Amino acid sequence: MAKGIFGERLKRERELREVSIEELTKATRISQRFLEALENEDWAKLPGGVFGRAFVRTIGRYLGLGEEALLAEYDLARGDTAQTARPLRPEERIPSPPKWVPVAALLALLAVLAGLVYAGRYAWHRYAARHASQQSSGSDGKPESLAPVAALALGSSAGSNTLPTLDAPTRPALQLSLSTSAAARNRILSDNMLVLDAEVPAGDTRHFTANHQFEATAADSSAVLLELNGQAMPPLGAPGASGTILLSQKDLRQAPSGNSQP
Repeated sequence: MAKGIFGERLKRERELREVSIEELTKATRISQRFLEALENEDWAKLPGGVFGRAFVRTIGRYLGLGEEALLAEYDLARGDTAQTARPLRPEERIPSPPKWVPVAALLALLAVLAGLVYAGRYAWHRYAARHASQQSSGSDGKPESLAPVAALALGSSAGSNTLPTLDAPTRPALQLSLSTSAAARNRILSDNMLVLDAEVPAGDTRHFTANHQFEATAADSSAVLLELNGQAMPPLGAPGASGTILLSQKDLRQAPSGNSQP
């Protein structure tokens, strides 16, 4: 795409809708210098990667333009088509449980079942021996009934070939990604539990999970990009200022087929 075509089209669409640059800044919370840099295709003044794409998506949504088509034109104009997600660092990956844990649990369960079978057989043999002894001596005393105990112990082993199944853990409903274009202090609450309160270096990405909601706070709103379940969220506040935002299931919009992520 020739230089200037994307920026001219963005500016023309804005002016056709009689939306001033100040109104667009207020509505999208994107800095005026970033909006002007987009319309002038001054890429040196824009953050790269997911930040620039998030700006274009937010502007396209406000102006009522096709977000995916506008993103494709932006990528072509900027020559930034190779958008690859940064792999998780080793320290950010959730460690899997050791392989011996399921084996140890199975062995413990088999040991319990074997103990129940042994106890049942022992109780039954003891009851049978006492009953035979009383019959041979002609005793009128009623033998102590151990049959219910033996039946209970033996009954516990009746289904020993079928092991109880453990319910698989439910996957958290919400997944939050926090990316930074500049070093800034951030604070994240997951279901009202503090999971981050530190300065995140520039170019870093953090991942969090929650069942109900997140509360995100940033000292510099323009340096932070939030993605909820792969969808870019609005800025936390005015550019250069601190801001706080609450995110829950209701903030997820219905994505088009393919669910292309920024």
